Amino acid sequence: MVRVKAPATTANLGPGYDCLGLALDVWNTIEVELLDGGDPVVEVTGEGAGELATGRDNLVYRSMEFLFQDAGQEMPALRIRCENAIPLARGMGSSAAAIAAGLVAANAMCSEDYTANDLLEMAATIEGHPDNVAAAVMGGMQLVIMNETEDGKRLYTVPVNVPPELHAVVFVPDVRISTEDARAVLPETVSMADAVHNMGRVGLLVAGMATNHPEYLAIATQDRLHQPYRQPLFPAMKVIFKAALDAGALGVFLSGSGSTVLALTKGREMTVAYEMAEAARQASVEGNVSVTQPTVRGAHVVGQD
Repeated sequence: MVRVKAPATTANLGPGYDCLGLALDVWNTIEVELLDGGDPVVEVTGEGAGELATGRDNLVYRSMEFLFQDAGQEMPALRIRCENAIPLARGMGSSAAAIAAGLVAANAMCSEDYTANDLLEMAATIEGHPDNVAAAVMGGMQLVIMNETEDGKRLYTVPVNVPPELHAVVFVPDVRISTEDARAVLPETVSMADAVHNMGRVGLLVAGMATNHPEYLAIATQDRLHQPYRQPLFPAMKVIFKAALDAGALGVFLSGSGSTVLALTKGREMTVAYEMAEAARQASVEGNVSVTQPTVRGAHVVGQD
């Protein structure tokens, strides 16, 4: 039996579209047990129970199968128990956590021949974009890009230090937004002014985090490349942003493709949480608010028999 935990993640952090990810202290847990034979069994509790696939189509299972095939090993019959705390289709990296957990579990069962970089390459191949999976596999805050050459694609990832005592206030609306829908509303081209706006803020965000200048985050988390186009999918976004900043948040942004709104704080967490929830209520948006923090741990084995 192998037991693995994988973190929730928030991607983009405002301006860093598809290149920034941050792991959060919210965890999915899987237990993988060998069976004597027969079809795989996947049991899901918590988020996604009664909704996620419970056989070979389950993303945890498919990710494990991907690694076994890459290793040239036959996929054994398995029972996988998934205890999910990460909500689905809310921009908190539920699919990245499933992929990372599956790969780490399979790697442990295959004698751990693959490095974290190997697992990240696999995860990005399965997911299709690297920001959430980089944080889910590596933990912490990750700057990640994919470089294409004549020899193929290669990922480059660099960890970014996160200021100590930084917290995240997370408002998770009941409304879901699929990644596909959120990407479909984005334009194929943007203006030079908007591109320059975001480039400067990505640089300021990374530098502000790395040098412990959280006072830059209000400006550094601004975005013109994706959030304005996604607002029609979640009209309450702007009023929740304003409520968070007015209550003392350091910065606020749409988590991934939404619908979750995440505010970074260093103190005043309860006030920020209350004001975000109240702004949502006044906009007739139901949801849950919680306080968590970044984590330096990515997906990892917590037990093995």
